[in-house]
Amino acid sequence: MLFVTQSSRVLPCAVEVNSSLVIPNDHDETIPRNKCASLIRMVCSFRRYLWLRSNHQLISKNWQPKIFKMSASVISRELSLKQKCLEIFRTAINSVLPQNIIKNNISMEGNRLLIKNQSFPIHNNVHVAGFGKAVMGMAAAVEQILGDHLVQGVISVPLGIQKVLRLAGKEEMLLRPQTKIQVQEGAQHNLPDDNALKAAKRIHHLAEGLTENDLLLVLISGGGSALLPAPIPPVTLEEKLYLTKQLASKGATIQELNTVRKSLSLLKGGGLARAAYPAQVVSLILSDIIGDNLEFIASGPTLPNLQSKEDSCKILSKYNLVSSMPENVKEVLSQPSTRMHQEEIQDYAHVFNFIVGSNAIALEEAKCKSESLGYITSILSTGVSGDVTTVARLFSLLIRYVCSVLAVHGSQCAQASSLKDEMLQIIGSLQLPDFRLDSCLELLENALSSGKPLCLLAGGETTVQLRGRGKGGRNQEMALRVAVELHQAKSMTPHDPFAKHEIVFLSGGTDGQDGPTEAAGGFAYTEMVENAFREGLNVEDFLNNNDSFTFFSKFNKGADLIMTGLTSTNVMDVQAIIIQPKET
Repeated sequence: MLFVTQSSRVLPCAVEVNSSLVIPNDHDETIPRNKCASLIRMVCSFRRYLWLRSNHQLISKNWQPKIFKMSASVISRELSLKQKCLEIFRTAINSVLPQNIIKNNISMEGNRLLIKNQSFPIHNNVHVAGFGKAVMGMAAAVEQILGDHLVQGVISVPLGIQKVLRLAGKEEMLLRPQTKIQVQEGAQHNLPDDNALKAAKRIHHLAEGLTENDLLLVLISGGGSALLPAPIPPVTLEEKLYLTKQLASKGATIQELNTVRKSLSLLKGGGLARAAYPAQVVSLILSDIIGDNLEFIASGPTLPNLQSKEDSCKILSKYNLVSSMPENVKEVLSQPSTRMHQEEIQDYAHVFNFIVGSNAIALEEAKCKSESLGYITSILSTGVSGDVTTVARLFSLLIRYVCSVLAVHGSQCAQASSLKDEMLQIIGSLQLPDFRLDSCLELLENALSSGKPLCLLAGGETTVQLRGRGKGGRNQEMALRVAVELHQAKSMTPHDPFAKHEIVFLSGGTDGQDGPTEAAGGFAYTEMVENAFREGLNVEDFLNNNDSFTFFSKFNKGADLIMTGLTSTNVMDVQAIIIQPKET
C-alpha cells in the first residue's frame, strides 16, 4: 500500500493529496468527547463519506496519481550492515533453488522444449530420471512445465526428504498427488544402500526401454553418486563400498575415487546415456563442485568415460589394494577394456548436458543484489578451497589491505604493499588460479574516485582440521577465525586500522546446514572478539575445540548465526565482505 501525509498523519492512499484540500479528521474537535467509541467511529466514517461524495469532482480534478518509491540508497541506509550482507546471501541462495533453476532455464513453446539456447521437439514422449539432494524440487518444477508431455519418471532422493519438505511448508517442491514420477528415497547418511540400489535399477530399466522417438530428461545434483549405485555384476554393493572406503582411507583423491567407481558401475561414467541410446538424452545439472567438472558430478552418468579399467588397476596398485580386492572386483576389472576413441566419444551426440545451477551463477546474482544496494562489487573467486585457517587469513589480509589503501588514498604505501605480497603467497600456496586479486585493486581505484562502499564476493568449499570434539562447521569456523585475525591486527598496531570503516564478513553454506548444526554460517566484524571477552567468552578456546556453533549460540544471544533452514539446494559456500566508510 502507498502512503500520503496530511496534517502529520499518515493516510493509506495511492495518490498525493493536493494541499488546498482538507479531509475531515477522525478526531475532529466538533465530535463530542463523551460519546462511546463505536458511535464516534460511526459518525466519523459517515462524515468522511458525505465529504468525499460532495467533493468527488474537485478531488478527481486536483488529485494526481503519484507513486512513491524508495530509492535503493534509501533502502540501503535503513538496513544494517549485517542485514545487507544477509540480503546478498539470500539472493545467492534464491537464484539456485531447485524450482528457480528449472523455471529460469526451461520453458515450453508449443511442442518444443526450450532449454537455454537449445530447442527440442517433444510430443508426449518425455521420460524423467533424477538423482541427487536437490532433485525433488527440480522434478516438481519439471512436472509442472511438461504437463501431458511427461510419460513417466523415476527419481532417487535422500531418505526422509518428502517429510522434511512437507513439515517445512515447501509444498511447491513436492510432486502432484497424481504424479507420473516414482519417488524412491534412500542413501541414508549420504551412503549408498539397498533403497538407492532399487532406485538405480528402476532408472536403468526405464532407460533401456526407450526408443529413438523418446527424450530422457535427466536431473542431477550433488549427492547423486550415492543415490545411483549400480555395480556391474557380479560385484555387490557391499564390495564396491568396501573398496571405495579403503581407497579413501589411503588418501586417494576424488579423481582417483571417481575413476574406480566408474569402472565398476553400470550407470556412472556415461552408462546411463549408453543405456538410453538411441533416445535423446538431456541432462540438467546443479553443480556442487569447484570448477563444475561434469565428470565429478554424480560420477558423470551422461558423459563419456575417458578412463579405462587399466587406469583403475593402476590406482589400486598405487595404494597397495590389489591383493585385498574382492574376487568379484578382480573379475570385472580383468575384463578387456580400452580407452575410448574419438569415434566412440562422438556416439554421445544424442546427449546434451546443461549446467543450470552453480556457485558462479549464485555469485552473479549476489553481485547484482549488492550493486542494487549501492555497493561497488567484485567476484574474487568461485573456487576458494583449502584449510579454513589459511583461507580466513587470506580474507582478513584482504580486509586490512582494502582499509589501508582507502585510508591513505593509494596502494603505494609500505603496509599495503606488504599485505599484498602475503596475499599473493597464500593464493599461490592454496592453488587458487581464479582468485582475481587484480579485480579487487581496480575496484579500489573506483571506490577512491567515487567514494562508494565496497562488497567483495567469493565462493567455494574449504576444509577443517578437527582437533576438538565441539560442534561447528567450516563456515562458522571461518567467520570466527576472520574475527580473531581482525582483532589481532588491531592489537598489533598503535592506530586502529579499521577506525574509519564499518566492516562485516559473512560465510554461509547455500544448503542451509553448516556441518552438523542448525546454522548455515556466521558473521564476523572487528569488535566481535573484544565484545566476546566482555561476555566472558574466550574465542581461542572455542576454536581449539572446533566449537564455533557453541560460541555463536552463546555470544550476542545468537544474533551472529546465519539461520536459513534447509534450502534444498547446494552450490557450496558463499563469502561476502562489506566495507564502507563510517558516518561522521
